Amino acid sequence: MTTNTISVDLGDRGYDIIVGTNLLAKAGSHMAPLVKRQPAIIVTDETVAALHLATLRDSLSAVGMAAEIVVLKPGESTKEFSGLEFLSSAILDLAPERASTLIALGGGVVGDITGFAASVILRGIDFIQIPTTLLSQVDSSVGGKTGINTRHGKNLIGSFYQPRLVLADTGVLDTLPRRELLAGYAEVVKYGLLGYPDFFTWLEANGRAVLDGDADARRHAVITSCDAKAKIVAGDERELGQRALLNLGHTFAHTLEAETGFGSRLLHGEAVSIGMILAFDLSTSLGLCPAEDTARVKRHFAAVGLPMGLDAVAGQDWSSKTLINHMRLDKKVRDGRITFILARGIGDAFIANDVSLKDVEALLDNAIAA
Repeated sequence: MTTNTISVDLGDRGYDIIVGTNLLAKAGSHMAPLVKRQPAIIVTDETVAALHLATLRDSLSAVGMAAEIVVLKPGESTKEFSGLEFLSSAILDLAPERASTLIALGGGVVGDITGFAASVILRGIDFIQIPTTLLSQVDSSVGGKTGINTRHGKNLIGSFYQPRLVLADTGVLDTLPRRELLAGYAEVVKYGLLGYPDFFTWLEANGRAVLDGDADARRHAVITSCDAKAKIVAGDERELGQRALLNLGHTFAHTLEAETGFGSRLLHGEAVSIGMILAFDLSTSLGLCPAEDTARVKRHFAAVGLPMGLDAVAGQDWSSKTLINHMRLDKKVRDGRITFILARGIGDAFIANDVSLKDVEALLDNAIAA
């Protein structure tokens, strides 16, 4: 089994991201040195439990580790106050101590809510991320952002709380539906667009292979994405500066998710995909990004099947004013100004705090009419 290790350099809060195939079967040996008290507590959801829980439990047993299990309902609706209350109570029922460790086995929802619970239970206990979706492997499991959604917006309640370890088994991606893979691929291509133009060029040639199950292509995509995020997080852990570039497309995406109710009608990665197109369209309309670059981005999205327009959500009655009102509640608002991540070209994203909302409204009106 070949593995690659990427270090997130955050001093005493630093940790490794280990990427490989068939990694889940050996997870126990990687985690044992970090788990200070047994039993560990595995948090997963019903869908992932049916596919991967037995393998993880066997890997723990093989190294003499015991584990308790908490199983959540699948889906974004779990990532709310009610879900946090259920999870926290279930963990506290197991009488954890400050030396206890939570193990998040699942996608972004499981990782986000488990990390948040770890940050507040007993004022902070350890947790380990074992992401099982492409999106969580390349994005949400790395960097320590944890949180839940509210009716006001996405991830508005949360904390920065780093895991002790991230284990990304690219082999488990074979169990994902195509739609989930595409949602994750949106976060992969984001790295190319925000600051790694050579990676975007590689994806133009190899993106289909990543989606179609080529093991080497998938591993390369995950490793490159994790390495890019690790470098950005190490330089700006709490998103006071350049880490905000990782939000390319997300100002639009989060408002689309809020308007559609954080449900299965629009997955997070699908919203990010649409949001990145809107960000490039806005950049071009403002004279910041060459039209050829935006057209190139759209060609690649179309070629792999990523959603690009608001019409991807059937039956939704969009309103530009309502969407902008959602944006006003975004975490990145500063002094009443909405922050956007725009682009001067492929691989050249930047933070913009001075975008006229009239220009944004015009962009959204055109997108709604398209």
